[in-house]
Amino acid sequence: MSRRAWVLWVGLAVGCGGSDDKEMSGATDTGSSHGGSGDDGGSGGGGSGDDGGDSSDSGDTAEPDDCDTIATFADGITPTTELHVAPDGSDGGTGTSDDPLTFAAALRAATPGTAVRVHAGTYDGGLYFDGLQGSASAPIWVGGVEGEATPVLSGANTGLQLSRAKYVVLHDLEVTGANYNGINLDDGGDYADAAATHHVVVRDVRIHNIGGDGNQDCLKLSGLRDFHVLDSSFSRCGGDLSGSGVDMVGCHAGTVARSHFFDLSANGVQAKGGTADIRIARNIFENTGDRGINMGGSTSFEYFRPPLSTDSENAEAWRLQVESNLFIGSTAAVAYVGCVECSVEHNTIVDPVRWIARILRETSSDDTYTFAPPRDGVFANNIVVFDRTTMSSSEDINIGGGTEPETFVFENNLWYAHNDPSTSTPSLPTTETGGVVGDDPLLQADYTLDASSPAIGAGRSGTGVVAAHDGRCFGDPPAIGMHAAP
Repeated sequence: MSRRAWVLWVGLAVGCGGSDDKEMSGATDTGSSHGGSGDDGGSGGGGSGDDGGDSSDSGDTAEPDDCDTIATFADGITPTTELHVAPDGSDGGTGTSDDPLTFAAALRAATPGTAVRVHAGTYDGGLYFDGLQGSASAPIWVGGVEGEATPVLSGANTGLQLSRAKYVVLHDLEVTGANYNGINLDDGGDYADAAATHHVVVRDVRIHNIGGDGNQDCLKLSGLRDFHVLDSSFSRCGGDLSGSGVDMVGCHAGTVARSHFFDLSANGVQAKGGTADIRIARNIFENTGDRGINMGGSTSFEYFRPPLSTDSENAEAWRLQVESNLFIGSTAAVAYVGCVECSVEHNTIVDPVRWIARILRETSSDDTYTFAPPRDGVFANNIVVFDRTTMSSSEDINIGGGTEPETFVFENNLWYAHNDPSTSTPSLPTTETGGVVGDDPLLQADYTLDASSPAIGAGRSGTGVVAAHDGRCFGDPPAIGMHAAP
C-alpha cells in the first residue's frame, strides 16, 4: 500500500487481527459480475474545536471518537462462562484450558453468556453452525485470546459459516485460503423472516486470499439485521472483476466502519438485494478494483430481502450513507446502482482511475416487479483529487441508461486535478452549489488537512455527518473531506 495509506492505517490501530457449501440451495445469482452477484441465498449448507469557520481558530479540542463511539449491543457485557479451543482439542474435552475442545465442538456447546476462547494456531476451515444464539443480556463471543497470536482458519470452501445467528460477537480471527467465502453470515434461507439473524458484531478480523478466480467474497452477509463490522481488514478476495470485501444482500440497519479494504477485484463494499439503512464510515478503500463502494448492484429476484413486492416499488438499495472514508485508486470510487436516497459525504477521494462516481441501473422492471432507478442521490463535502489524464474524456460521473441523474444533488465538493489544476472543473449531471474548483486541498502525508487548506470551513452544514475519519467532531461550517480542521 502507499505510504500515506499506511500512516493512516497505523493511526487507526485496526486489528488484523459444518458445511463447506457456499449456499445450501446451490443456486447461482446470474446478475452482473460487477454486482458480486453469485449465490445470494445464504441458506446454510446442511451440515457441512471547531472545525471550519475562521482558520485562525480552527483547532479541534475533541479527542478521537468524541463524536462517534459506535456503540454495539455487546458493550459493557462480560461472559459468564468460557470454553477453550485449541488445535489439539477434542470433541470430548471439557472446554477448560487444560482440556480444550475442537472449534466445532465448542460452537455446539456454547450457550448464552459463553465466550469461546480460540487459542493461537491454525484450524481447518469449513466450520458450519446453524442457530448459534445468545441473548441481549448474554451474547456469545467467538474469537482469539488476548495476548496470543490471532488464530487462523484456513482452507475449505468457506472458512466459517453461521446461519440464523443472533447476539453473537466474532472477533480476533484470521481467515484465509477458502475457495468461496471467508466468513458467511446468513438467514438460513428464511428470506421473509426479518428476525432470522440479527445483532451480530464482526470486529478485529482479517480475511484475505479467498478464491481468486471469480465471485468470492471476504465477508458475505445475507439477510442480516442490526449488525456491525468494525476494525477489520479485507483483501485479495475474488477475481476477474467479481467478489467483494464485504458483500451484503438484503441486509438492514448495519454499520461498516474503521476497516481497511485493499487489493480487491470488484468492490470494497457492496450493498444490494434490498439492503437498506447502512452506514459505511471511517474506512480506507485502497485499490479495490472496479468500485470502491457499490451502492446497489444486480440481484436475482428470489434473493431479495424482504421478498419483492408486486404492489409497490422495489430497489436494490435504500438510504445508504457513505461518510468520512478515504478512497485511493479503483476504477470509480463509488457507484449508485439502483440505489435510492443514498449519500456520499465528507469523503476524501484520491486518484480514481476512470470515473469519480457512476450512476447506473443493472436491475430493470418486468411485468411482475417494478424497480426504482437510482435517484435522489447526494454527493457533498467531498475532496476529489485526480489526474485528468487518466479520467474518461467524456464524463467524470459515468451515467447509464434508465437512471435519473437530474435528481442528484452536488454541493460543496472540492475538485483538484493535480496534474493540471486548470482542468479541475468536473462534468456533472446537475449544477453544483458551493463547489471549490482548482484549489490544492493541501493534504498532508496522512491525508489530514494543512492549517491553510481551502477545505477548512468550506463545507455544507446540516448533512447529518458529525464525525470525521478519526472520530473528532466536525464544526459548523465543517471542513470538506474526511478530516476535521487541525
